[in-house]
Amino acid sequence: MNHISIVGIDLAKHVFQLHAVDARGHAVFSKTVRREQLRLTLAQLPPCQVAMEACGGAHYWAREIQAMGHEAQLLPPQCVKPFVLGHKNDARDAAGIAEAAARPATPRVAIKSEAQQVLQAWHRVRTRLSRERTATGNELRGLLGEFGLVVATGHAVLRQGEVRALIETHRERLGEMLCLLLEDLLDQWAALDTRLKTYDRRLSMLAKASPDAQRLMSTPGIGPINATLLLSQMGNPRRFPNGRQFSASIGLVPRQCSSGGKTRLKGISKRGNGELRRQLVHGARAALRQFQRQPHSDRLARWACALAARVGQRKAIVALANKLARICWAILAHGRTYHPQGQVA
Repeated sequence: MNHISIVGIDLAKHVFQLHAVDARGHAVFSKTVRREQLRLTLAQLPPCQVAMEACGGAHYWAREIQAMGHEAQLLPPQCVKPFVLGHKNDARDAAGIAEAAARPATPRVAIKSEAQQVLQAWHRVRTRLSRERTATGNELRGLLGEFGLVVATGHAVLRQGEVRALIETHRERLGEMLCLLLEDLLDQWAALDTRLKTYDRRLSMLAKASPDAQRLMSTPGIGPINATLLLSQMGNPRRFPNGRQFSASIGLVPRQCSSGGKTRLKGISKRGNGELRRQLVHGARAALRQFQRQPHSDRLARWACALAARVGQRKAIVALANKLARICWAILAHGRTYHPQGQVA
């Protein structure tokens, strides 16, 4: 088996499918191994390229395979699908992975370190808690509205105790059973709000302990949440040739639909990590609001305010998020701190 060039692995929980090919693309073997046998099987192979789809557990296995001396590569699942021939099964999936890995044009997914995955896990749980808090608050408002009590939107109203006082005021009309339900929903919302604050404090502590995060937070619109999220997703910034490539990887550049020599640009592509894109847009919204309160402070502020006046607030926010993504790439790639340019005295 010294002539093995690429091994494609279809990952699973307990049973893994391997498909090995030589340098000419001819199949060497195709077999199934159990989870506890995978390390031993790969350790017996000569150093080669081991390809997998980027999925749950893929980054862990990529680090383990690299430690064995192999070259681990992760491929986007959507780029592997065209190479799966015939009806889908594990053997054909593994063969498709090996075939896609043989193509230099197939994009690769950067392998995350354990520290990146830990940061990513914190953000994923925080996002889930944020969704649950919003859903619980909306459910509470909806039930109150069903009985003629309208509550303003926003977390501040629920946090300040106005809703609890409103329930107490109308307790006799609403009835004890409904009031118990509403108070229970309010307690659930308060518990979620407290947990979210705990997560925000933890992420702020992580950001303060990281020099890279401190440099990122010198940029307008980038706080501890965005800084740690950028670190968890970007990894090594040098894998992107420039800031535009990083911005394109998270879907903040226009989607192109060109033909016949005519260029047509549409809305943003929305590819890549949706949470990072969403948080950058939130940061850009806050930065633009601050720029408009004290306009013409530096070149970025003047550009954003002029763009908002020309094309509208929403388009300007997305364009500013694109600009912030490029600035953050430059900060991490070159080890610099953001300095406002062209300030007006």
